[in-house]
Amino acid sequence: MKTIFMHAKYTGKVDLNKIELDKLPKKLGIVTTTQFLDNIKDIINYLKNNGKEVFIEKEKQRNEGQLLGCDVGAASKIQDKVDAFFYVGSGEFHPLGVALQTNKEVFTFNPVSSVFSKLNKDEIEKYKKTKKANYVKFLHADNIGIMVSVKPGQYSYKKALEIREKLEKNGKKCFIFVFDTLDANEINNFPFIDFWVNTACPRIADDKDKSNVIDMSELSITFQ
Repeated sequence: MKTIFMHAKYTGKVDLNKIELDKLPKKLGIVTTTQFLDNIKDIINYLKNNGKEVFIEKEKQRNEGQLLGCDVGAASKIQDKVDAFFYVGSGEFHPLGVALQTNKEVFTFNPVSSVFSKLNKDEIEKYKKTKKANYVKFLHADNIGIMVSVKPGQYSYKKALEIREKLEKNGKKCFIFVFDTLDANEINNFPFIDFWVNTACPRIADDKDKSNVIDMSELSITFQ
């Protein structure tokens, strides 16, 4: 079966006057999602015409400024050049990823609702504390499930084997689970697993419904 991927683009009117320019710093990095790529040029011109210095880049994605759930390379590539980031889009998932990766302030503008805001620092700190608490839980877990996705770009079976070897040397029992698309409900079918290590999209562990999942990048302790 052939698959055709089509971008769902926002075609509505964007009220640029809703952007609170006085709250934005001088140097801004622009990031967005695929739905709003066609609006970025007008937004950049508006910011520049109002005295802002704008930076936009790309890494793995096709378009400049484009974010994907597990890829914030468009932001990290220019983080040393900007005072803050300006996210064009909806929700907190993507801007939170930018904030965590770059340690920069993130302002947001939703072209659909015309809502301008700034990512709450308290929410970011709360997230960090939650991650630390989950890490402690992981260290005390005995039975570990290692999740491996077969999706292109996410397949990390060799890495999963390395993680299993290190964890088992430190007294943990490990089981490797291979999947295509992860269904959170499927995790509940394995109650003997105390904690999960994710080797697929790193943002899987950010899901609020997966408090017993840690990303492989968070395994900072060197297991002897």
